Amino acid sequence: MIKFLDLQKVNNQYADEISSAIKNVINSGWYLLGEENKKFEEAYSNFIGTNYAIGVANGLDALRLILRAYIELGLMKEGDEVIVPANTYIASILAITDNNLVPVFIEPNEFNYQIDDSKIEHAITLKTKAIMIVHLYGACSYTNKISDICKKYNLKLIEDNAQAHGCYFGDKMTGSIGDAAGHSFYPGKNLGALGDAGAVTTNSKELYDVIKALANYGSSKKYVCNFKGFNSRLDEIQAAILNIKLKYLIIDTEKRQEAAKYYYSNIKNVNVQLPFIEDWKSHVFHLFPVFTNRRDELQEYLTVNGVQTLIHYPIPPHKQLCYKEYNDLSFPLAERVHNDELSLPLSPVISMDDLKIITNLINNWK
Repeated sequence: MIKFLDLQKVNNQYADEISSAIKNVINSGWYLLGEENKKFEEAYSNFIGTNYAIGVANGLDALRLILRAYIELGLMKEGDEVIVPANTYIASILAITDNNLVPVFIEPNEFNYQIDDSKIEHAITLKTKAIMIVHLYGACSYTNKISDICKKYNLKLIEDNAQAHGCYFGDKMTGSIGDAAGHSFYPGKNLGALGDAGAVTTNSKELYDVIKALANYGSSKKYVCNFKGFNSRLDEIQAAILNIKLKYLIIDTEKRQEAAKYYYSNIKNVNVQLPFIEDWKSHVFHLFPVFTNRRDELQEYLTVNGVQTLIHYPIPPHKQLCYKEYNDLSFPLAERVHNDELSLPLSPVISMDDLKIITNLINNWK
């Protein structure tokens, strides 16, 4: 079986360094909010190109904390609206509703399946306070038009950068484009920890100070709590692992892009659609999605022939049982994306032999 993602093989590349780093943390006797966390926050903010990074427990918390901080700063309030793509992982929506804010869903475009910037402006109301873009699959979803809309209506731009570490828009990296960005380091991400981990990046000192406090029980000084906060901290072991893996992220990204280029050059099946790529620097291929209205048939065919695939994601957020209040909404293109998407194996350690096997199987599928 060709694994969808061989995490053991991915992490074995750095096994000696990781083992040494974990041992050093254990021997230090300091396991939270220590030197490894400080080192990672500095290294990651430098990598992304922002003034600040805050290590947090996971990617969902990163987004939740951004929105909560804006509420604490008086820039948002309960019932305000956040524009968000209709085709995304549910975490983007949970972060909004967890703060008693209202998600306003926007269809994707038909080319790269990112948020359709031509449909955003008509959805803006007096309650709209932010646009949350999601760099889905590892592709940059930001556009100059989105920037213009934010400026015109004085909206905050929040990036869900959970899948796009190291992705570019021009000479700026995603995660540094908006007012703030949430990052996930779930083990399967391009920059993955060995457990849950996340971060917020921003250039705003005011926002940084509030999020830093909120993530630590609302406290900026021990036992003095200015906010009703969370317990959402990046632990020292995960920070140490991320410090090692961050050094190799650019090289790993190039390997992902090379594998993706092979798929693009060699998959030739009229029944299988590939997303449009305009700029290879603007895609880091966290996932390699293909689309077909016979998705389940293709997945079964590949499984029988020894190729593991995954679906991202089978049910759109507005059709999930937990969001019954949105179940009657209709977003045909987003729903089609969720019905047709199938993710092929792709990672920094996938072999050329495996790529050839997968490509030949797809090309022979009828």
